[in-house]
Amino acid sequence: MKNLDLVSETKPRKRQRRPDMVAQQIRERIVEAGLQPGDRIPADWLLPEAVKVSRGTLREALKVLEFQGLISTRSGPGGGVFVSAVEPGEAIGLLDNLFLFNPPSISDIYALRKQLEPELAASVAGSLTEEAFQALQGCIRLYEDEPKTAEEEYAQRLAELDFHEELTRHCANPILAFTCRFLLSLLRDMTVCRSIYKEPNPALRETGLHYQVRLLRAIKAGDGELCRMIMRGHMMEAEKYMLERAAMRSPGRSGLVDEESGG
Repeated sequence: MKNLDLVSETKPRKRQRRPDMVAQQIRERIVEAGLQPGDRIPADWLLPEAVKVSRGTLREALKVLEFQGLISTRSGPGGGVFVSAVEPGEAIGLLDNLFLFNPPSISDIYALRKQLEPELAASVAGSLTEEAFQALQGCIRLYEDEPKTAEEEYAQRLAELDFHEELTRHCANPILAFTCRFLLSLLRDMTVCRSIYKEPNPALRETGLHYQVRLLRAIKAGDGELCRMIMRGHMMEAEKYMLERAAMRSPGRSGLVDEESGG
C-alpha cells in the first residue's frame, strides 16, 4: 500500500503545452506593465522572436488568451490586440460547465450559502445608496402579488434569487460577491431546483418577503449583526424547504441539465 501511495505522490504532473506557457508569459507581462482593459498590447510583444516560438505556436497562445476572455482582436485601421476584462457572468458560465457532469447537491450549495450570504448581507449594511435600495425593492415588488399562473409563480421565485444577486452588486469584497453569484447560478440551473421553483407555494413566498423586508430595514439601519441573523435564518428556512421538496421527488441525479430542452 505504501508503494502505491509513493507512486501516486511522485506521479509527474501533466506537462504544460507550449502555447499555454506562452499565453501565461503574455498574461504576466500585461499584469507587470499595468495594462488595463481597452489598452492595446504593444505589437513588439507579440512577435515570434519576442516570445521565442514559431508563428503557429504564437497564434495558438493568442487563441488561448482570447478564449479566456483576456484579449480581443480588432482588424482594420486602429486594429490590433487589446486587453479585455473577463465578465463575472462569463466566468460563472465556465464554472457551471465544470460541474455539468458532477453536480453538487442542494446540501452542498446551502452549506456555503448559510456561511456566505449572512456575510454578504452584513457587508452592505449602512452603505447602500438610494438607487441600490430601489433596485432591491424592485426585486421584491415583482413577487408581492399573488401569482395568477404557474409561469408567474416561476418568475417570482427567480425574482427572489435576483434579490440576492442584486446584493452581490453592492458588496465591496469581490471574492465574496462572485462566490455568492456562482452559488445562485448553480441553483438556477439545477433541474430539481427549477422544478421546485415552478410549484405553487404562497406560504414560501410570504416567508421570503418577510425575511427580505426585515433585511432591507436592517441594512438601512446599518446593523450588520442583525443582517447576519436575518439572512442566516432565511438560508436555513430555504434549505429546509428545498431539501423537503427534493426528497418528495423520485430518486435520481439532479444535474445542471435544461429540463425543458431535454438536453
